[in-house]
Amino acid sequence: MNESSAVAVAVVTALQKALVTEVVLAPGSRSAPLALALHECDAAGLLRLHVRIDERTAAFLALGLAKGSHRPTAVVTTSGTAVANLHPAVLEAHHCGERLVVLSADRPALMRGTGANQTTYQPGMFGRLVPHVDVVPGDAAGAGAAIDRAGCRRGPSHINLQFADPLLPSDPTSFSDKIGASGFGQPPGEPDEPGEEAPAPLHLDLGPRTVVVAGDDAGPAARMLAQEANWPLLAEPTSGSRTGTHALRTYRLLLGTSLGEQIERVIVTGHPTVSRPVTELMLRSDLEVLAVRGRSGVCTDPGRVARHLDAMPVVDGSDGDSWVRRWRAADQRVSARLDQLAATPEGLPLRVAAEIAAAVPAGGLLFVGASQPLRDLDVMMAPYAVGGRRFIVGNRGLAGIDGTVSSAVGAALGRRSSRAVAYVGDLTFLHDSTGLVIGPDEPRADLTIVVANDDGGAIFSTLEQGTAAYSGSFERVFGTPHGVSVRALCEATSTSYERVNDARQLNAALATGTDGIRVLEVKLDRALRRDLHNRLLALAAE
Repeated sequence: MNESSAVAVAVVTALQKALVTEVVLAPGSRSAPLALALHECDAAGLLRLHVRIDERTAAFLALGLAKGSHRPTAVVTTSGTAVANLHPAVLEAHHCGERLVVLSADRPALMRGTGANQTTYQPGMFGRLVPHVDVVPGDAAGAGAAIDRAGCRRGPSHINLQFADPLLPSDPTSFSDKIGASGFGQPPGEPDEPGEEAPAPLHLDLGPRTVVVAGDDAGPAARMLAQEANWPLLAEPTSGSRTGTHALRTYRLLLGTSLGEQIERVIVTGHPTVSRPVTELMLRSDLEVLAVRGRSGVCTDPGRVARHLDAMPVVDGSDGDSWVRRWRAADQRVSARLDQLAATPEGLPLRVAAEIAAAVPAGGLLFVGASQPLRDLDVMMAPYAVGGRRFIVGNRGLAGIDGTVSSAVGAALGRRSSRAVAYVGDLTFLHDSTGLVIGPDEPRADLTIVVANDDGGAIFSTLEQGTAAYSGSFERVFGTPHGVSVRALCEATSTSYERVNDARQLNAALATGTDGIRVLEVKLDRALRRDLHNRLLALAAE
C-alpha cells in the first residue's frame, strides 16, 4: 500500500476513535484515497457515508448531522475552490459551537504557487476563527493526531491533507485488508463533551425585577433557573428552554409595554438573535445585565454592558408571585388576541406557524429557517409541557438562510425522532435547492419541508425599508420576487410535492407521516405582511 492510501486508512481509523460516525463526501480527484477508504468503511457498516455533488450542501449536511446526533461529524473535499465552498457552514459551526471536522485533500506544498491545476494555499483558508493543521504527504501519524484533537474541541477544525502521487493502491482490496488490520470497527461509545472543570456559579440576590432571556441552544438550565427564582422566561423557539410554567409566548411584544420598562435585571443565556426588542433589552446600560457563556465560548453581549459569567447563576429561594403573575396575565391576553388575528385571512402566515408548532409531537424534530418563519413561530408557538420537549433547532450562529435545507436533512438523519419537520421561507428553500439533489444510493431522511412561499423576502417588509418612503426601490432590491415554481423544482429532483391552500389543508397534510422527503407549499401574500406586522405591534399596546 502506498503512502497516500496509508494516510487515508489512518484518517478513517482516527475518525472512529473521535466518535465520528457520519461523514459527508463531495467527489474529487485529489481526495480519491479518502473516498475509497470511506466507501469501504460504509460498506462494512463501520460508519455512514453521505455523498453530495455540491460542497456547500455537503458542509451544511454535515453541520445538520452534528446538530441532530450531538456527535462530531466530518466533511471531505478535494482541492481548490471545493474547500472554499465550505466556508459558510464552517463559520456557522464556529458561531454555534458544533464540532465539524473539515478534511481537505491537497497537492504537495511544493506545487503551491506554480500554477498547478486546482492548487491554491489551503491551510488557514478559513481564517483565524478555525484552527488548522497542514499534514505533509505520508504523515499518517500526524493526520491521526490532528483528528484526535479536532474531536475533542468545540467548533470546527480544518485538517489539510497533502496527497502525493500515486493516490491509489495497485490492489483495490488492500483498503479493506488494511482497515481490518488497523483494528477499526469496534463500536464507538457515547460521545463525551470536551471536559473542563466546572466553574463556580454566581449566587444571585432576590428582589430586583428579573427576566431570563434564553436564546438559541440555551438548554433546560434557563427554564430551571426561571422556575426556581419565579422569574419570567423569555425563550426563543430554538432555545431548548421553551417549556414549563414560566415560559411566555408573546414576550417580544410585551417588552414594548410598561412591563418591559419595569425590568431591573436580565439574565442572558444561549445566543438570542430573533427579535429587536430582546436585542434592545440587552443593550440597556441602565439595567443589570448578566450574560452566561454559551457552547460557542461567547457571552451574548452586543452592547458590551453585561457582566460575563462562565456558568449559569443560582439563587437561594424564590421571589414572590406578583412579578411573574403580571407577565403571565398579559401573555394570556395578548395570546388570545393573536389567535383571533391568526384566524383572519390576512393572518394566514401566523396560522401556518401555529399549525406547524402543534404538529410536532413530543420527541419530534423541527428545523426552522431564518427570517420570517422563525419570527412567526416565535409568537405562535405556545410553550410545551416539561417532559414533552421537542428538538427545535436552526442555524442561528450567524442566522443566515444558506444551507438550511441541507442542515434540516442532516438533522433528521442524525436524530431518531417521532416526526421531522422543516419550516422555511421560499428564498431560504431556493437558496439551498441543491439540498434536494440526493443520489439513489444515499441515506434518505423522513422529513416534511413546509415552504411558506410569498415570492420574495417578506421580512424586509417589516423593517425600515418596508415603509412607503422606499416603495420605489423596495421590490427590486429587497422584495426580490423570483417567480420560481416550487412544484417544478421538486419534480426536477424527484421530491414529493403537495400544494396546500389553507391552514385546514396544512393540518391534514402534517397529520400524515412521510417516507422520504416531501415538500408542502403554502402560498402567502407578501403585500399584506407590513400591515400584519403593524397589527402585531398594536396588540400588546392595546
